[in-house]
Amino acid sequence: MKITRLETFLVKPRSLFLKIHTDEGLVGLGEPILEGRALTCATAVAELEPYLIGQDPTRVVHHWQAMYRHAFYRGGPLLTSALSGVEQALWDLAGKAVGLPVYRLLGGPTRDRIRMYRGVGGATSEIAAQNARDCVAQGYTAMKTGIAGGRAARIVENPAFIDRAVETFAAMREAVGNDIDIAIDFHGAISPQTAGLLIKALEPYQPLFYEEPVQCQNVDVLADLARKTHIPIATGERLFTKWGFRDVLEKRAASILQPDLSHAGGIFECRLIAGMAEANYAAIAPHCPLGVVALAACLQLDAAIPNFLIQEQGNLGVGYIKEPFVVQDGYIALPEKPGLGIELDEEALAEQITQDDWKNPQTFHPEDGSVVDW
Repeated sequence: MKITRLETFLVKPRSLFLKIHTDEGLVGLGEPILEGRALTCATAVAELEPYLIGQDPTRVVHHWQAMYRHAFYRGGPLLTSALSGVEQALWDLAGKAVGLPVYRLLGGPTRDRIRMYRGVGGATSEIAAQNARDCVAQGYTAMKTGIAGGRAARIVENPAFIDRAVETFAAMREAVGNDIDIAIDFHGAISPQTAGLLIKALEPYQPLFYEEPVQCQNVDVLADLARKTHIPIATGERLFTKWGFRDVLEKRAASILQPDLSHAGGIFECRLIAGMAEANYAAIAPHCPLGVVALAACLQLDAAIPNFLIQEQGNLGVGYIKEPFVVQDGYIALPEKPGLGIELDEEALAEQITQDDWKNPQTFHPEDGSVVDW
């Protein structure tokens, strides 16, 4: 089997899908997206095509090494995202070639089903509480919310902002009870000074984890915050390859790693990251607010690693694949079909294909107009 061509196309709301075609008719699927930079990412994928044409797609790790190391400027969000989606599609082809799910090529399943969560929020504490109840009614036993302080956070916040954020989280906790896990995402948009205040104030409600309480590159401060709370710190959606996660583990800055399989290097690279985490007694909760191809790749990794915690999802595949994933009692059943285990619904997908690239929100502080993190 040889690779014949690569094909990318934009998909609503903010995905870039990849098809790798072969001379035997098998097609591998990947999602090489960098949100807000999809067109640039598509160009980066096209630049990998000359190397891949004519290659045996089942030499996945070899091709990853060649594409990564033969570039003088390695890594970073753009190049590694392009590489990640290509790697996913190569694994999809490798699994389809032998008739097995990817996780069976990685050593077989370590669990029978995969625990899931999705994002929940609301403009008021009442709305957030109702949305939390709705999430449970939809079959979830875990969810994630954000900081609801009423506006963008200042460098040092006042008690009113902290109280509003705590009030919303407390309302969600009361609405769903203590058996439901609720994580909270600071989105790297909170200063270290305010993050410390929020971490302390939210602790009585026992979030599942604090995600990105500060920018993920700020590893030393992240480590300082981790030592001030009993709640686990999670980070990693904006870290790339095993080298990007090494500092976090060595400094004990987080005990939950969140590599994004469409950004961090793909399935096998994240398997290596999971091994590093296991050696440091850390868990893996893959980041995935993206499309269903990215989710399908995540599920293959989740099935294969012993230190898996929980899987984020943004899209279960309705309107994109022939058999969308189903969450039941908080879990998705292990996929059993070869490769990534999904087949695009080309007829339904036609309505999702777009020419417009999604853009990140441009946010400014309402009080003085200064730029704030999204």
